[in-house]
This record gives sequence, C-alpha cells and structure tokens, in this order.
Amino acid sequence: MYKFRKSSLDQVTIPNWRWKPFLDYSIQRLNSYAIKEYSIPDKFLDKEIILGSNKNSSIVKISTWACQSQKIKFARAVCLEANKLGSVLNFVITPKAIFDLPFFGADFVTLPNGHLIALDLQPALKNDSEHTEIVWKRLIPLYQKWQKKLPQGGPIPDDAKPYFSPGFLWTRIPLGKKGDQIISDVIYQAFTEYLSLFLELLSDASEVSKERSLLVVNAQRSYFQYRAQKDPARGMLNRFYGNLWTEEYINEVLFNLR
Repeated sequence: MYKFRKSSLDQVTIPNWRWKPFLDYSIQRLNSYAIKEYSIPDKFLDKEIILGSNKNSSIVKISTWACQSQKIKFARAVCLEANKLGSVLNFVITPKAIFDLPFFGADFVTLPNGHLIALDLQPALKNDSEHTEIVWKRLIPLYQKWQKKLPQGGPIPDDAKPYFSPGFLWTRIPLGKKGDQIISDVIYQAFTEYLSLFLELLSDASEVSKERSLLVVNAQRSYFQYRAQKDPARGMLNRFYGNLWTEEYINEVLFNLR
C-alpha cells in the first residue's frame, strides 16, 4: 500500500522510482542549510491512480517534496512513477530574490521511447552580466566536461532560449542497459557537480539592493509565468490526473512565487 505523507519534508516512498538516488542526494545536501517545511496542500503531496483494465493496468504515483530556508524561497521536487508509461524527477530550487542568483533546474523524464535529460543553472536575467558572469565562468567548464560524454538533445525552442544558460546540459538517452549505465556514470555525476556549484554560490551570496532585488523577482515571476503556460508535463499530468487537478497543481504549487 502506498504510504501517503503528511508534510512536504516527509520521505518520498514511491516503489521502484528510477530517480530516487538523485532526490536522496539533493535532500542530503540541503539538510545542511537548516531547511524547513514548505506548505503544500494535502491533495498535492501525494496522489495515486490505477490506469487501464484489470488485466493490463498501471499504477501511477506522484509525490511532491519541498522545503525552504534562509536563502531559498522554495525548493521542490515532482516525483512521478508510472511503470512503463513514464518516470519523472522535476527538481527546481528558487533562491530568494534578495540574492542575485540563478535557479537550479533538473528535469529528468523517462518515456517509452527514451530518457530526456535537462540540467542547468537557469538565469533569471540572462542578458545581465552582473547576474551571469560569475556563474557562467564556473558553470561552462562543467558543461564542457559532461556534454562531450553525451549525445546532443536537439534544438531548443526559440521561446525557451532566454531561460537557459550556455551551460544547459540537454540530452536524449536510449532505454535499456546502455542508458542505465549513462545515467549512473554520467548524469548522476553531472547532477552532483551542478548542484554543488549552485549550493556554493548560494552559500557565498550576499544580499543585494532593493532596486536590484526587484529586477530579480520580476525576472523570476516572468520565468514562472512562462513555465506555467508552457509546462511540457501538462499533457502527461492531464492524462493521468485530469485537467482540473493538473491546472491547480501547475499554477498553485509548481510555479507560484507566493
């Protein structure tokens, strides 16, 4: 029986969830930052449905883990497992806007035709060198180190380009043993290094002026509005959980800077 959680900080216990080691590592690292619960309505903490007939059914489970801290507005992870239909980790850390920092973003999706991997320190103000220079100087070498070990993911839509850095790690990986090996040997290591860099930047960050903070928060809101409108998970979530729950989840939980 799937154990439903009472808090956004409670352990995610989805059986056989592919991306569990990535979330476990993230929580281990974040625990050093005096994290606290980030309030999420109970109906979005966990949800489970059964799709299909008795002879050919799939259990679809989704959990949302989230926290906040002195410097983190909120960090949240969407954890979904649908057996052969798909497996997802979407993990975003949004720093408080009083710090001139990027988002941390990881979107790992397994579909019946392969794995889609996206990893970045996403700029809020891409065309502002004050916001990007220090980050990209350290991020681009990590990108160069890991991207050469991976196939390219293909073109990025024009409307999405403003929200990714030159260190955007984007790849498509086949299913099977070869893909599993790439995930364990390359993707996991790249993930730990990207997250470590973000947390170092977070630890070193000092508060900026009110004027600068306003620029950052407006840029964060712009990104969240874009994601709420264009979220690629909308189709999958609609299929599994219906339009009403999906729209509330996207707009009230995933991309809400309340």
